[in-house]
Amino acid sequence: MKLLEKSILCIEKEEQFGAHNYQPLPVVLDRGEGVYVWDVDNRKYYDFLSAYSAVNQGHCHPKIIEALINQSKKLTLSSRAFYNSQLGDYEEFITKLFGFDRVLPMNTGAEAVETALKICRKWAYEKKGIALNTAEIVVCDGNFHGRTTTITSFSNDENARNNFGPYTPGFVSIPYNNLAAFETLLSTNKNIAGFLVEPIQGEAGVYVPSEGYLAEAKKTCEQYNVLFIADEIQTGIARTGKMLAIDHENVKADVLILGKAISGGVYPVSAVLANEAIMEVIKPGQHGSTFGGNPVAAAVAKSALQVVLDEKLAENALKLGLLFREKIQELVDRYDVLVSVRGKGLLNAIVINSDESSSLAWDICLKLRDNGLLAKPTHGNKIRFAPPLVITEKQLLECVEIIEKTVKTF
Repeated sequence: MKLLEKSILCIEKEEQFGAHNYQPLPVVLDRGEGVYVWDVDNRKYYDFLSAYSAVNQGHCHPKIIEALINQSKKLTLSSRAFYNSQLGDYEEFITKLFGFDRVLPMNTGAEAVETALKICRKWAYEKKGIALNTAEIVVCDGNFHGRTTTITSFSNDENARNNFGPYTPGFVSIPYNNLAAFETLLSTNKNIAGFLVEPIQGEAGVYVPSEGYLAEAKKTCEQYNVLFIADEIQTGIARTGKMLAIDHENVKADVLILGKAISGGVYPVSAVLANEAIMEVIKPGQHGSTFGGNPVAAAVAKSALQVVLDEKLAENALKLGLLFREKIQELVDRYDVLVSVRGKGLLNAIVINSDESSSLAWDICLKLRDNGLLAKPTHGNKIRFAPPLVITEKQLLECVEIIEKTVKTF
């Protein structure tokens, strides 16, 4: 696809004046509606990334935008120095929806992860009785929980980690989807405070663990009095066919981390939920955020969550996810360039027949763009497919046709 002058100008300005901390696909988006986005030259695309699953409710959902506009006209920010008229209603709504006593509102996913880590450590010292400054939190190889200094300290993605030291101590990494390694660690290390885990590793290429892994890991946490901390920032809010990915195994997290689609992609909103016995360790002045829990965020998030319920987006994701993997498996069987398809609900990925250093997945994404569908490689040889959950069966099948049209040329 030839980039036109308007697109070239936008790209050149970002390249000249912005930090080069991303490598975007060369397409300049200007507007979106539902499952579609349009570039500055008015070319239309299916969005199959959904802003990394932040736009589950579809682009610019009218009910969410209405909540944004109405509240923005009244009061945008009070800080938490005062109460505001929206936060209490939102806190009641989200805690009852997910079955927790309390919520600590933040803005971004990484902030929510940092919040959960702080809560876990403080709980370890004040409730579990671990000696001060010795608590450790278990994470998994291949994890992605954000890019703050603490989070990159326990990443094993060298590109995200290199030259950002010294690293924050207090983390132990074990293989993902390995219950034996987890049991061995907890039985030999009395300083373990929590287990931070993605129910599906999204950035690692939509790595779905074995059935029963999460339920057994939760039982092990209970056995050793360790907090099970579920990072559902990408997998939550109906993306996998349930409201939470851990719901597939009937797991109740001790600490739940949400973000991204909690606002439908309209506003930065994240949340950490826990019951009173855990959340009560945080006292006034010990954690907070100027924008966390602001009235716009509260109004937007409540509206966005209500849309998920009203439009039965989890049910749609479950049904269309099964259809999508069935159709893509047919392509895997037919074309050598595809190795496999995996996922749950409408969080899926295809593995490309190349190594991670190859440009093949990137080249396929460029061709997908030319054919009217936007997706992005992850970990070199995997392409993540995550459309807005408002997608219809007819639209999904059209997208499968685009994917086939594309891969057959490779």
